[in-house]
Amino acid sequence: MVRIVTPMDYWANAMQVGFVLAEAQGVIAMRLMGLAGFWSVPKTENKRMLNEKVFAFVKGTTDASFAAAAGKSPDIVAALAIKPIRQATRANHKRLTKRGLKRG
Repeated sequence: MVRIVTPMDYWANAMQVGFVLAEAQGVIAMRLMGLAGFWSVPKTENKRMLNEKVFAFVKGTTDASFAAAAGKSPDIVAALAIKPIRQATRANHKRLTKRGLKRG
């Protein structure tokens, strides 16, 4: 069965990229405030932010490459490339938001 790609399929990917951008800005702000001593961040945050980026980009690239090689539609290839990055930004934003301002 042939899957018909609609403009909404591409729009869904654009929305996911928008969420990545918005959450990443929040994460960057909280991490910078953590470096300045205003936000409560764990001591392992610097190491974590480097490791997670490598994992997310390698996973996204690998998944998207396999999908493209299998002949999947461009919207599916893009969605697979975006998915691990979106998962990382969502998890980071949620985790760091819960930590809050540094007290005392």
